[in-house]
Amino acid sequence: MRFSRLYAPTLKEAPRDAEVVSHKLLSRAGYIRQLTSGIYTFLPLGLRALNNVADVVREEMNRAGAQELLLPMVQPGDLWKETGRWTLYGRELLRFTDRKDADFCLGPTHEEVITDLVRGEVRSYRQLPLNLYQIQTKFRDEIRPRFGLMRCREFVMKDAYSFDRDDEGAQESYQTMFDAYVRIFRRLGLRFKSVEADSGAIGGSHSHEFMVTAATGEDVVAACTACEYAANLEKAQAVCSLSQCDETCAEPERVETPGAHTVAEVARMMDVPPSKVVKTLLFEVDGASVAALVRGDRDLEEIKLKNALNAQDARMADADKVKAWSGAPVGFAGPVGLKVDRIVADVELCGDTGWVVGANEADAHLKNVDLPRDVGVTEWLDLRQVVEGDACPRCRTKMTLARGIEVGHVFKLGEKYSKAMEATYLDENGKEKLLVMGCYGIGVSRIVASAIEQNHDDAGIIFPPAIAPFEAAVISLGGKDPAVDEKAAELHDQLESLGIETLWDDRDERPGVKFKDADLMGMPFQLIVGGKGLARGVVEAKDRRTGEKSELPLDGFAEALHAYRREVWTGWGLSPDGELG
Repeated sequence: MRFSRLYAPTLKEAPRDAEVVSHKLLSRAGYIRQLTSGIYTFLPLGLRALNNVADVVREEMNRAGAQELLLPMVQPGDLWKETGRWTLYGRELLRFTDRKDADFCLGPTHEEVITDLVRGEVRSYRQLPLNLYQIQTKFRDEIRPRFGLMRCREFVMKDAYSFDRDDEGAQESYQTMFDAYVRIFRRLGLRFKSVEADSGAIGGSHSHEFMVTAATGEDVVAACTACEYAANLEKAQAVCSLSQCDETCAEPERVETPGAHTVAEVARMMDVPPSKVVKTLLFEVDGASVAALVRGDRDLEEIKLKNALNAQDARMADADKVKAWSGAPVGFAGPVGLKVDRIVADVELCGDTGWVVGANEADAHLKNVDLPRDVGVTEWLDLRQVVEGDACPRCRTKMTLARGIEVGHVFKLGEKYSKAMEATYLDENGKEKLLVMGCYGIGVSRIVASAIEQNHDDAGIIFPPAIAPFEAAVISLGGKDPAVDEKAAELHDQLESLGIETLWDDRDERPGVKFKDADLMGMPFQLIVGGKGLARGVVEAKDRRTGEKSELPLDGFAEALHAYRREVWTGWGLSPDGELG
């Protein structure tokens, strides 16, 4: 491809709303343009990168035995009503009606559609196992789209769905997909972790996320420093080493705490550490009133609370409900005498006594509270977020926290959708049984951005070879010397004939402009063709990842290029033949 014919409008400055590196560089390098909030146009460079990711995903999915299809993006609301997700999914589901006033939505995911397809076609155990996938546009009406391709409303996703006879078969399908994902992310040159995760709105009994480690990641991952345990912060187990406290304390005593709303303010006024204060957090959980208690220096993990209570919906109570249940304004609720349906406490609180809690009246707290004696705690649960240095739940070694970007998620769905939609098959004995399902997603467009978050410098993008829109950039520095352009054109054609996608910068621009654009766009290696080098029978090669420069002889160029190219790929832990290095 000649640069002079490429539609790649570069920018000197990033858009004002671009907050993260990938958004800035994809915009500046001419890969994407924003149409409206959270919706982007992929320009030719961006589409090439997107297709390269999709090609690797497709190859590994096919290798794993999955079959590609294409499902409609517009989905009838009736299917979502069968599973109950029409109301449960939330406002991210873009709902609309057609001219006949029938309900429809734009697909954020396709569990209902694929289940509807299979329940009408798969009737016998002989047709199982089955794994179907697609690479397609999704739409989720994010309340706050941001970070460019990292969190947008319209995006490209690979979603696969497995159907098995039983749990044992479903586990095999799950492991097959897990292994395929490891190969995909390794082939794409990403540094990643697989972590235990919450299944969220998709549902199911078990799931893993694949996280690209990056400082700009929205998610936090807790990982053991000794074993393989890793989990999303929403799922990470907090180990409590405390045993049940057998001591008690003096009777509760009311203390005036005017204006003390926060834990820090209360602790300072009561002359106790924040760890001796109990937070009382009030929630509406499936229509019931619930108080959740955690230590003052801890944060409650709401997903843990929801899962521990096996709830469909859990949300913080508003100020009016706080007043109705506690008799006090926000900031002064406490568990003693609280008028709620249920009180649950983090298990860490069972190891001590003499707590400070809200007094359920404005500007007052209670000290000397013993939770077993003074409060009707119904359950002791793991409710808090883990923190740096917490013990690993498997080996008790310290854990570290790091930020990550979710690029893949695998779920064990079980019978959640097949039961709701009556998707059954006949077993060997002619008995009707529910299909056992799995679901497996990869954010294809998000991977493009994630790769940049991991691989960039002050000059621009540093794309892994498997993702880059062009593997090589040929830069001719001929000026008015036609021999230089002729040799550059010859090298471009030679690389293309070898199957190496190549961008030749044939523009009548200053060398500095060409070098800046090549670095900005992030092709894995550059070949610089200049008059002085040709006079010595060499071209200069630059590895974009390391910045190291080499000289390749024109005599025997194909062999020298082959060896150099392998070095570039090996630096990424990869192989030019598309396999793992």
